[in-house]
Amino acid sequence: MPRTTDGDGTPVPQRLLAAATRLFAEQGYDRTSVQEIVEAAGVTKGALYHYFGSKDDLLHEVYARLLRLQQERLDAFADSRDPVEKRVRDAAADVVVTTIENLDDAAIFFRSMHQLSPEKNKQVRAERRRYHERFRALIEEGQRTGVFTKETPADLVVDYHFGSIHHLSTWYRPDGPLGPQQVADHLADLLLRALRP
Repeated sequence: MPRTTDGDGTPVPQRLLAAATRLFAEQGYDRTSVQEIVEAAGVTKGALYHYFGSKDDLLHEVYARLLRLQQERLDAFADSRDPVEKRVRDAAADVVVTTIENLDDAAIFFRSMHQLSPEKNKQVRAERRRYHERFRALIEEGQRTGVFTKETPADLVVDYHFGSIHHLSTWYRPDGPLGPQQVADHLADLLLRALRP
């Protein structure tokens, strides 16, 4: 059985993910070989296939770990006792910050999602749909209680917000004039302006 950690105690799966993320971001998913990943991680091919069945599984996990984080955080905002407007604003800003903090993961995924196997692609779409449905449910709650306008359908509002998030990797620069929280605040405020009666 492969070792679970390397000399400095980093678990092998994390080493493989870190190496794959860096290489996919630099070279592209399709131009990165399994051999390059295992060499960069300092492990054997056997270790990669032990923890991840394929390069496809690595690509899926790059995105799944970000989506898991964002889902946990959205669930916490949605389940809080704060007024619905605050919960929507906090969730809308948080997904921007977490995307920027994991920009390589997001960029790799949106560039390479079409290269996932049909089964993995279906799985990712289901995971994303769960996130979007929870976010939409918050907006619908605000619409039912009269806090938000019903003029714009909740689905359209959700697509509008996440459309801007999906494009962050094409224009956001860490050395640019706006930090992650500033971008998040602007986008969350735009969303709320679209929702207010």
